[in-house]
This record gives sequence, C-alpha cells and structure tokens, in this order.
Amino acid sequence: MPLAIHNESRAVTPRVAFRAIKDAILGHSYRLTVIMTTAERMKKLNTIYRDKTEPTDILSFPLSEREGEVYLCLREARKEARKFGRSYLNFMSFLFIHGCVHLKGYDHGSTMERIEVGLRQRFNI
Repeated sequence: MPLAIHNESRAVTPRVAFRAIKDAILGHSYRLTVIMTTAERMKKLNTIYRDKTEPTDILSFPLSEREGEVYLCLREARKEARKFGRSYLNFMSFLFIHGCVHLKGYDHGSTMERIEVGLRQRFNI
C-alpha cells in the first residue's frame, strides 16, 4: 500500500491522478498518505508547524526518507483555484505536485519551480 487516501472532509474526493503523480516524483515504493481535511484542522496544523494562524490549502510532512503525508484542505484549494484562474481539479493536481516535490526535499526557489513546470507539462496541468 504505497498510497493511501483518507477524506476527513465532507467534500467529494477530487479525481486527481494521485498515484501517477506520486510515483513520478517520489517513486513506486514511497509510502504516501494523502489526507483531505477540514479548514479547522488545517488551521491547527498550520499554526503548530508554520506559526500561521489561518488555514492553508496544502501541507507536506516527510516522516522518513521513504514515507510522508500530504494534507489537503479542499475548501481552501477551491478558493485558491479561483484566485489563480484555474479549474478546481487542475489546481488540486497543481497543489499535489507541489506537495510531492517538497517531500522530495526541495524548498521554494528556482530549482523547485523548474521541476514543477516539467511535471505540470508531463501531466497537462
């Protein structure tokens, strides 16, 4: 079970190529748990781990070199998609790529952006 998806929110799980994206970035054997959660829980996590007191759309947590978690707030992602002029599903894929690249060990910057651009092209995002 290298990919587990848990939806704690009341929203419908988006149809994103989670497995294909995860495998392309992190590899087949990387154990990833994707948790779709509420804005309230995301706000708590964002406050604890980033000292920011508002919910965010995505947080990535490496648990080890071969395992991690990605938290997605579907409500926040829907709002952000509109801001960026993207469809909700397109933006969810965009976010998931971003979260996986963080789990790969990259921080924001030109290298991470270049990697993400290539992946977005590969997945038509």
